[in-house]
Amino acid sequence: MAFRLVADFRRLLHAASAIAAIGGALLAAAPSRAEAPAQKAEIEKIVHDYLIANPEVIRDAIEELERRQKVAEADTRSRAVDQSSDKLFNSAAQAVVGNPAGDVTLVEFFDYNCGYCKRALEDLAKLVDSDPKLRVVLKDFPVLGPGSTEAAEIATALRLQLKPDKFYAFHRKLLTTRGSIGKAQALAVAKELGADTARLEKDMKSDQTHAALKETAELADSLNLTGTPSWVVGKEVIVGAVGYQQLKTKIDNTRKCGKTVC
Repeated sequence: MAFRLVADFRRLLHAASAIAAIGGALLAAAPSRAEAPAQKAEIEKIVHDYLIANPEVIRDAIEELERRQKVAEADTRSRAVDQSSDKLFNSAAQAVVGNPAGDVTLVEFFDYNCGYCKRALEDLAKLVDSDPKLRVVLKDFPVLGPGSTEAAEIATALRLQLKPDKFYAFHRKLLTTRGSIGKAQALAVAKELGADTARLEKDMKSDQTHAALKETAELADSLNLTGTPSWVVGKEVIVGAVGYQQLKTKIDNTRKCGKTVC
């Protein structure tokens, strides 16, 4: 419901912007003496009557405004990917699963308490299992409170101990753990996989761990990410649990023509 209210509010704002733009265009096109109160009122009435008679104009204006905003946002994010490509794809402060020498890289920003990330895990696992040339970068982006931050700290510290396949097992196990995820749950899963929990307790609060999480947070900010899961393929940023097929298509296209849309 909250997401629907936000979407409706944004559409109202877009409608107001569209109406203002129409009115502004008519006023700008009018002779300079139209600034006189009577003539201004007459133009406003013309705009009002026209919109009442043709309300679809508002819909069309909103749709065009939203289209332009999406294009502008995609362009901004694409430039941000270029500017941060080394940290985004090759940082030492990240986990890499799948084929480390793969020909296409998929980056996921996730939170261990994110319900959509939990659902997207099946899509990610299917991609890794079915595509031997896929390289996957996992970036902890804890946005859902202290528990998420603790889990991210444990995961970040754990990468210093476990090999990629073992870390991937930890990642999958923790994302499929029911209930709220925090320090206790993350430590328990790590212990199951043979980690040194005493070392984890120490390393999770280290400067190295904090720097790694700060780097990811700054990357997310530069890409204008507001939630999880969020993905990067090529130069495109994809927000949300969009499903296996959409991700696979973008990966396949990147492999085929170097872009997510060929």
